Amino acid sequence: MVDANRSSKKSKPAKSKLPATSVRDFRGLLEEALSASDAYGRKWADARWGVYAFYDYDGEPIYVGQTNEKLRTRIRRHLTNQRTDAVAMRILDVFEVAEMRLWPLWEYETLTKKGDKEGYEAARKRLDAVEYAAYLRAIEESRFHAILNEKIPPLSHPVKLPPSQGFPLISADTRKERGHPDVRIARRAETIARLAAVAHERGEVSEGLRRVLVIQAVRLAHISAVRLAYVEGRPEPSASAIDVEGLVGTVLYEPSDPRGRKDKDETETEEEEENGGLENE
Repeated sequence: MVDANRSSKKSKPAKSKLPATSVRDFRGLLEEALSASDAYGRKWADARWGVYAFYDYDGEPIYVGQTNEKLRTRIRRHLTNQRTDAVAMRILDVFEVAEMRLWPLWEYETLTKKGDKEGYEAARKRLDAVEYAAYLRAIEESRFHAILNEKIPPLSHPVKLPPSQGFPLISADTRKERGHPDVRIARRAETIARLAAVAHERGEVSEGLRRVLVIQAVRLAHISAVRLAYVEGRPEPSASAIDVEGLVGTVLYEPSDPRGRKDKDETETEEEEENGGLENE
């Protein structure tokens, strides 16, 4: 006789309960950030046009991007869906993202390409300029004076950054677990290996991807040297010991395309552009 208890089916767990605790913590804080409002009651991430930046566990800027399809959509594509080239090609490691900052451009909320083509193109130039300003700020803040963008934003005239807001994306427990130097060294080495494999397997990759490979190697060398100095009881070595510009050249503009447009992955698809940006959540 079949045991009724054995034959009965177990209930399926909720999908939200399946990820590891650190992943659930990360996504919970991300949802809090995406739901946060400014002094006018507008959710920062609801802006359709805007610029964003990601920072690692040391507060080091690692990536800057732009969107006109909605900030929350683009952020989720990077950090939860992992449906962007930057993540898929191992340029940006979501494991390393500990904070983000958003610069919404609220003035373009109702703008569409079909409704005002001239205004739309002016807005695109403004978006490029704000992204470039945020990129330059990240370069200045970085101890290496370099970040992990495969494509440097188009060279633009200096503009003042609009109001922004920063958000933490990791809990104290996650920082304790993932923030240990040995964990980060191992993870960064793995990221470099995967990125190098992409370059090897694809063969024909962008100059920017190879530049990112060097910058990631610099980041690995520095965190490893800091760890060595710590265990030997020596002062922490300066990041200036590594001449990044001497290794990769200028990071202030794309040498092969200083004023060019971004890859489609970094803006939006032609279909989205025609529809004035889409929300794909």
